[in-house]
Amino acid sequence: MNGRTGESVKARTPRGFAARLIAWQKREGRHGLPWQATRDPYAVWISEIMLQQTRVATVIPYYRRFMARFPDVRTLAAAALDDVLARWSGLGYYSRARNLHRAAQAIVADHGGRFPRGFEAVLALPGIGRSSAAAICAFAFRQRHAILDGNVKRVLARHFGVPGHPGDKRVADALWRKAARLLPARGIAAYTQGLMDLGAGVCTRGQPRCARCPVSGSCVARRRGLIAELPARRPKKATPHRKTVMLVLRCAREILLEKRPATGIWGGLWCFPEAAAGEDFEALCARRFGAQVSALAPLPVLEHGFTHFRLSIVPQPMRVTRIVPRATEPGCIWLTVEAARRAAIPAPVKCILEAL
Repeated sequence: MNGRTGESVKARTPRGFAARLIAWQKREGRHGLPWQATRDPYAVWISEIMLQQTRVATVIPYYRRFMARFPDVRTLAAAALDDVLARWSGLGYYSRARNLHRAAQAIVADHGGRFPRGFEAVLALPGIGRSSAAAICAFAFRQRHAILDGNVKRVLARHFGVPGHPGDKRVADALWRKAARLLPARGIAAYTQGLMDLGAGVCTRGQPRCARCPVSGSCVARRRGLIAELPARRPKKATPHRKTVMLVLRCAREILLEKRPATGIWGGLWCFPEAAAGEDFEALCARRFGAQVSALAPLPVLEHGFTHFRLSIVPQPMRVTRIVPRATEPGCIWLTVEAARRAAIPAPVKCILEAL
């Protein structure tokens, strides 16, 4: 056995697959990312949570600002949640920030402020799933645990010809078994980073660059012409569409923001008060905020996508003509536009503030 056939068979073995990937990562993978210069588990943890469902280029400036403000777990645990959310504002999926804060407090309370080393202890922290725990343990402690994020699922499904949608438990279980069998005895950090690099930059969903792939010779999807079919896409469902009106109350140079409930979308963030289309906005403002208002022309509709639904937002400016002096409405605050931009606000609110 020799030539390309021999190489393909060798690459299909766990040792051959891992060896080729490690060599490729050292030669062509990513090495200059800000969190790669440390084995501090706190820094690795922050980066892994930020990278969930978010591109590297987007994460880098947020990571740097977050680490500058919260350089260690005790600083993060002692911070106010509003401060944490403000540093996260614009990155999306805000439950990640809330879970980071909760996990930091748990590390201080239950582990004496030292990030736990055991896989099960890491997995038990709020907001850390099996794949994230494996990545943290691999990069910080050089422990052998399999990762299986969205990109890695695509790599393994194509390379081994695994049919079906990875969201199905049967398919996911099969991919986890393969991921565990492929773990190398040495070089776990380079191997783990190599899988991430391969999925992010080479084995992409559209237009994969197979000529650059270190294991393309043994890829089932490439050999059988199934690259476009694997992994199978999620069965299509109609995306729910919701609508809301955001009331932009302006009094002199200040605008009114309202804190969202701790759970649900934008939990704990500051937003404009919401109303239903067709509701009596003047009566609502008088009842809830003691403000007499007059409606101005609405701003252009904002479209915002979430994982499971689409939201159309109508920003409705309201000029406050009179306000009844009284104690501040619980959960509400008047801020200048400049101060509001620095608060913990979601992306649509930031867009509306820019329009003002």
